[in-house]
Amino acid sequence: MQTVRLGRTEARVSVAGLGCGGHSRLGMARGASSDEAADIVRRAIDLGVTFIDTAHSYGTEEAVGLGIAGHDRSKLFLSTKSSVGRGQSQDNPDYLRPAEFTASLEESLRKLGTDYVDLFHLHGVSAEQLPYAREVIVPELRRQQELGKVRFVGVTEVFRYDTGHAMLQQAVPTDDFDVVMTGFNILNPGARRTVFPLTIAHDIGTLIMFAVRRGLNSVANAAEAVAELVERGEIDPELVDRQDPLGFLRAAPGVKSQVEAAYRFCRHEPGAHVVLTGTGSAAHLEENIAAILAASLPSELLGRLDAIFGAVTSASGE
Repeated sequence: MQTVRLGRTEARVSVAGLGCGGHSRLGMARGASSDEAADIVRRAIDLGVTFIDTAHSYGTEEAVGLGIAGHDRSKLFLSTKSSVGRGQSQDNPDYLRPAEFTASLEESLRKLGTDYVDLFHLHGVSAEQLPYAREVIVPELRRQQELGKVRFVGVTEVFRYDTGHAMLQQAVPTDDFDVVMTGFNILNPGARRTVFPLTIAHDIGTLIMFAVRRGLNSVANAAEAVAELVERGEIDPELVDRQDPLGFLRAAPGVKSQVEAAYRFCRHEPGAHVVLTGTGSAAHLEENIAAILAASLPSELLGRLDAIFGAVTSASGE
């Protein structure tokens, strides 16, 4: 397993991170038990994964706790999260009070079976929520740091809505956060212009989500996603095969699949540290980790991808 320095945290973590949310949630979204989900965690650790990311809202913290039991806690880097408010509103939620936020942290610690988390994120924060998060919740997290329950503080964006990274462009320069989670993929590489220059300048760790979602997991879905982007004027239709827009990737020597190429694309982007991958299948996990550990895509492929998708800002790949 390759490792990377996670920004100013100075932690050395695996470049492949186990994501315990997404559409799979370690298989629990499709009916897997906590014990079965824990087996995925154990397999990830066996493969050298040290970065494990979950969240209060995923419902997988207990499975992660089962999966890490018996392993050397000091060699694992656990990340979990809590929203700053209730409900689905991105603009005007029912905000959590500091005591309620701390109660969420305590519940996470109990489910994970640990007395501290390495990274605690403010989860899915919008640009409108950021002032409350910084002024009210971050000071509470600092108190939890002093108590030894949290090592580092992070923030994650709501990429499916904030595809232009408005929140992170405001949050990163404040230096309130040690790590950020951002959406980045072939269909929307905009973070290379708006997020990574800032995180590099401030030495902030980055976690990559949405490396592979629906828009990249099949030829048909990629064609559908590209058709929408052509319609919006974000892609020049003369540059793509509308029926198979990423066929040139699969045809390239040394590229095993469209999904493999998508992971390789993210892994070697300057400023990207940990690429998250989630699944409920051990075999699928092994394939994804192998893709993340593979070499960078050839420069001619990267150049062609940039020519096609470099100006896209509206897609998430969902």
